[in-house]
Amino acid sequence: MIKSHNFGAGPCILPSTVFEEAAEAVKNFNGSGLSILEISHRSKAFVEVIEEARDLLLKLMGLSSKTHTALFMHGGASLQFAMAPYNFLSKGAGYINTGVWSKKAIAEAKKIGAVSLLFDGETVDYKSVPNKKELETLPTKGYDYIHLTSNNTIYGTQFKEFDTLGSPSIIDMSSDIFSTFRDYSQFDLIYAGAQKNIGPAGTTIVVIKNQFIEQIVSRNQLSMLDYRKHIEADSMFNTPTVFSIYTSLLNLKWLEEKTISVISENNAKKAALLYDTLDKSAHFKGFAGRECRSEMNITFTIENPAIAEAFDLKCKEENIVGIKGHRLVGGYRASMYNALSLESVKVLTDIIEYTDNA
Repeated sequence: MIKSHNFGAGPCILPSTVFEEAAEAVKNFNGSGLSILEISHRSKAFVEVIEEARDLLLKLMGLSSKTHTALFMHGGASLQFAMAPYNFLSKGAGYINTGVWSKKAIAEAKKIGAVSLLFDGETVDYKSVPNKKELETLPTKGYDYIHLTSNNTIYGTQFKEFDTLGSPSIIDMSSDIFSTFRDYSQFDLIYAGAQKNIGPAGTTIVVIKNQFIEQIVSRNQLSMLDYRKHIEADSMFNTPTVFSIYTSLLNLKWLEEKTISVISENNAKKAALLYDTLDKSAHFKGFAGRECRSEMNITFTIENPAIAEAFDLKCKEENIVGIKGHRLVGGYRASMYNALSLESVKVLTDIIEYTDNA
């Protein structure tokens, strides 16, 4: 089998051991004679899976079921763009716009209630996000909640630190959750699509501070959009994404075994190697500002078409996939999630250096 170096933004690379265990479960789940694809979501076997996955989510976040509730849901982060304001937006919410996904979240929230734009990244071409000191100066008090996106996959920017905001905080952590140390307790609601650092596409995690649940808006809620319904049903208000949740559990176990400390160190090494190579290059230019460059999604451009053509050809020869930038911005994007090896990054940097000097 030819080794591919997967820099795709998602669905993305997962550990090989997770692929192997998940593949075995598709054929025979835990020796039951049944595939994980056909077992009942109400069976004892799967109830144990989802309960363990929820517990492990909280454990990896340094949280407790006494203070927080973890859910596995449908609809991706895109549903949460609407579901969060549907449950919590009453008088007004503050949004920090740092890219395409936060902009989509803003658009959904505006359909439900009043939204104030506290920071508009469009004014800086989405090349930067507010640092901790700048967050402190934003008028964040008096809102039902403040919403932000921790990492911006398309533009390659990332919040490095978060301030304790003056209102409850909701954060989309789809693309950098469990990639480094975070104080998850400072957020009131965290959501993340699984298909980056958690598991395969199909499920979405939501972690809510129990005290925040009490602030859900009093209205005649649609049942499927009411967090309380999903909490009462233990994430099984309707049939959950069984295979995606099971595979996510395998990956969460891998994360626990590796430790977030080791994962964080590895991610820092990978990012440093690629950024150092780009910074030294004559033809490859990084997009994001230095202070907020993402460790997960490194974006860059090549102004010389001949160099770009040579780079594309070399990437194909070396089996690098998923390197093209998002269709909205073009250029290139190297997504380097937890399971991507330093070896794969070294292959990419060697190509950059080779192409640069050819």
